[in-house]
Amino acid sequence: MSDIFPVPFYSAPYGHIAGETISYSGWTSSLDSAAQTGDSPYYIRDLHYTPEDEADVIRILDSRLFPWILLTTFVLNMDRTNISNAISDNLPQDLGFTIDTINTATAIYSVLFSIFCLSGAVIAKIAGPSRWIPTLMFAWGLVTLAHALVKDKFGFITVRCWIAITEGGVIPATLVYLGTFYKGTELATRLAWFWGVQRVASAISGLMASGLLRMRGIAGLEGWKWMFIVDGTITVVVAVATWYYLPRDLTRTKGGLRGSKPWFNDKQIQIAVTRVIRDDLSKKSYDKRVQWSDIKDTLTDVGIWGHLIITVIGLTPSTPMHTYLPIVIQSFNFNVYVANALTAPPYLLQGIIMIFFVHNSDRVRERGYHGAFGAGWQLIGWILLRFLPSRTGRGIKYLAAVVLASWPYTHPLNIAWMSENTGSVGKRTVASGLIIGASNIYGIWGSQIYRADDAPEFKRGNTVNIAFAGVAFVLWFIQKYIYQYRNARNAQRYAALTEIEQLAEEEQKEAKGNSSITFKFTT
Repeated sequence: MSDIFPVPFYSAPYGHIAGETISYSGWTSSLDSAAQTGDSPYYIRDLHYTPEDEADVIRILDSRLFPWILLTTFVLNMDRTNISNAISDNLPQDLGFTIDTINTATAIYSVLFSIFCLSGAVIAKIAGPSRWIPTLMFAWGLVTLAHALVKDKFGFITVRCWIAITEGGVIPATLVYLGTFYKGTELATRLAWFWGVQRVASAISGLMASGLLRMRGIAGLEGWKWMFIVDGTITVVVAVATWYYLPRDLTRTKGGLRGSKPWFNDKQIQIAVTRVIRDDLSKKSYDKRVQWSDIKDTLTDVGIWGHLIITVIGLTPSTPMHTYLPIVIQSFNFNVYVANALTAPPYLLQGIIMIFFVHNSDRVRERGYHGAFGAGWQLIGWILLRFLPSRTGRGIKYLAAVVLASWPYTHPLNIAWMSENTGSVGKRTVASGLIIGASNIYGIWGSQIYRADDAPEFKRGNTVNIAFAGVAFVLWFIQKYIYQYRNARNAQRYAALTEIEQLAEEEQKEAKGNSSITFKFTT
């Protein structure tokens, strides 16, 4: 797998603190005097290693750790997507309500999910991500199974609340976890795989649903209840295995399902730890818990607010798309089983396109224009779906839905962009919780875009989606300009300092993080 994740040896990391020198003469690396030995005994300030040595470490991570992370996110999205499949199998009618009740439950889900995103990031720093992730998985697996016991509106809303509470913290916990193993310049592509696998999960969920929904009547249960039973069972089994597989950190990789031998030898552990800290000096104290100052620093950072606004605006149309895609395809005159199967191609395409899209962003070292490209693709898709005449053939309508649903999802790019521009571990932890929360809070209003009185073509709703996608397209350019302006301003301020003042600023750059005028923002 490591061949898919190229390591940028020949370029200094971007989103980095200026003044740090990394010399590759003889392929050895060193930092300036500001980098003193940190909290980890495996961080060696003057450690020498070759690109091949580092590549071996990354290859081990990509082959032994990252696939399991992809498995956990696969299970997560399988359990998040199945509600749309259940709706297409007459879940509302079976329980005695309309899609407006679904919208209400989705809004409540969004609020709770967002709240527990922030708590999930903080708890992960206390309990340890390797323990918190499988604990949450096991809990939401049980709640997924509980869907089979639902008999009315109250029961449905209750299980949707609990699924939000148990699922909410797992993505921020995973982001915190990945940060202990990978450099910032390696994160965006891996996040693209992370969300790309979620799209694969959505595709497979649709294919599974097309078969499982046919079990309606067996043991007196509806087809959608059988689907929840199967999905919940898979989740519980994977959660137990995850508890015994995920290592706590780079230094403790043997035991459990990982095997009796550690993944790394002593030299590789030193390389694995040192390379991450050299990329981001704040990770010398990566286990440090979140302080109130981190929260204050996060909430007063205009850049982070820009990323949050891009998230809540740009992803709003995702709520009706993901909740009702099978219903929309079914309205093109396909039966329920075919409609669920036909959700697979656009989800698979989206995963593939997104991975290449984000990888190219890493390759050319650019974020803002790439994000605008993704937002523009989504905008075109909504315009197509909105303005196709009602008499258009179902093949053309389905093609428009494929174009829309396969847009290069910009969320992993946005997260990576924000992460590399935060400057400290505590701030990054809080910001990660906030942005994952923001990527779900939009469900409050997004859940109201498609209404029962606008079905089945949802012309009014798609007009609203066009407006949100158009604003998001503009916001990516604004965010890029903000970072360009901050870089130019910092350069001017630094140039105006005396030599003594510049030295003092260099000494304080680690403590100041991205508020230091030596910090170079990624654009």
